[in-house]
Amino acid sequence: MVAWADYKKEAKSRGALALELYAAISTPALAPEDVKASLSDHLAYQADLERAGSLAFAGPMSDETGDHMQGTGLIIYRADSLEAARALADNDPMHKSGARTFTLRRWMINEGSMTLSVGLSTNTTSLS
Repeated sequence: MVAWADYKKEAKSRGALALELYAAISTPALAPEDVKASLSDHLAYQADLERAGSLAFAGPMSDETGDHMQGTGLIIYRADSLEAARALADNDPMHKSGARTFTLRRWMINEGSMTLSVGLSTNTTSLS
């Protein structure tokens, strides 16, 4: 197995972005009503993280068919370390209440693209 730091160094040396973020896969641990009971606090917490710059992306995931909601969520954190990202996930009201559990992994972004469009006169934005 290759050490994470060694792989990151190698990726940077070949010109990859090697941007390190942290991915939490959040899954329901209690009944749907328990999850719903924590939803407003969870969304407020995520909004606070977004304003602070600690939340990169978050949202639900489908089942394997792509046709149904299964309750799994993906949360991508910006943090200085795995421990700091774990603290962010631990403090999520969904996780604190026990309604959901999570697994956390480092995620290295090497390739890809995003397009941001800003309409100055129309005051519109789109991200794709």
